Amino acid sequence: MKRIGILFGQENTFPQAFIDRVNHKAKEMNVDIVAEQVLIDKVIQGEPLKYHVIIDRISQDVPFYRAYLKNAASSGTAVINNPFWWSADEKFFNNALMTKIGIPVPKTVILPSNQLPPDTKQDSFRNLSFPLDWEGIFSYIGYPAYFKPHSGGGWKSVYKVSNIEEFFKAYNETEQLVMMLQEEIIFDEYYRIYCLDRQDVWVMPYEPRNPHHLRYVKDGPPIDPVKHKMLVDVVLKINRALGYDFNTVELALRNGIPYAIDFCNPAPDADVNSVGEQNFEWIVEAAANMAIRRAMNHREGLNNLTWGDFIYSSANNELIVEGMYDNSVKKKPKSKVSRTKKAVESTDPDKKKKKSKAA
Repeated sequence: MKRIGILFGQENTFPQAFIDRVNHKAKEMNVDIVAEQVLIDKVIQGEPLKYHVIIDRISQDVPFYRAYLKNAASSGTAVINNPFWWSADEKFFNNALMTKIGIPVPKTVILPSNQLPPDTKQDSFRNLSFPLDWEGIFSYIGYPAYFKPHSGGGWKSVYKVSNIEEFFKAYNETEQLVMMLQEEIIFDEYYRIYCLDRQDVWVMPYEPRNPHHLRYVKDGPPIDPVKHKMLVDVVLKINRALGYDFNTVELALRNGIPYAIDFCNPAPDADVNSVGEQNFEWIVEAAANMAIRRAMNHREGLNNLTWGDFIYSSANNELIVEGMYDNSVKKKPKSKVSRTKKAVESTDPDKKKKKSKAA
């Protein structure tokens, strides 16, 4: 039997709906798969779990769970999202990567924390030039701007600043947080978009300036098919680069150009009371389908994690580390040693002479 678990915290509607949907679909498909809430009574290093797939909805807030999931992945559990990449990723890097793959993003800079981190002194920052080039930073970003943590979510510690005085007042309140200052995109349209398994996409009109419970636009006008395809293509490109299998992307359209605003949401809101019935139905169905696919494709005793295109070599599109992507990747990397050896031999006159005599 293939077992699917979901690890969650305070959310109430999505987890049970997901479990019920997987079990209903498995029965209809006549496949030996069961879904349930993950239960942990002990965690022993390197010991396999009973779960073939785990959907992670809470480890970003509970370090113990993140360690548990990494241990599970080492024994072959397919954890969604990849806990190693999730631990390494953050929003400023995401923006930097988008500039390399051609996705428009707001102009953004990262700043050192206002207060010294624990166990550091002024001498720990000898490589920083004081004062920072504030004039250059403010000139590049402009006003108004958003000031927010480089890693985090849930609209925590997010400020909108309209001038230098407001910026420094906010900066003095951020203590040890590493923050980034970001251009405000004055948008014509805004969308929050689910993307699952890097193939299933659901576009939701969204108004981030409304209170949380009113942000998802219900009964809005239909989206033009050409625009819809553009949004889907951008979202797929982002998630395939980052490697997230359960994520939301927020796109702001300015003069018809989609700017990626917030696209590192590996445990996105999926509560029926906030996203609405139609969006909730889609996310439950798509998540159940993804989990069942992963369970059926699970390879016993092997690495079942997935990784994004960023892991690929930009030069030859080959894997840097074998087996660090999904099952659709069949091509093995060529040995870097063998490539180097062949390159040396091709320019070595002695090697050419030996080959000629042998011939």
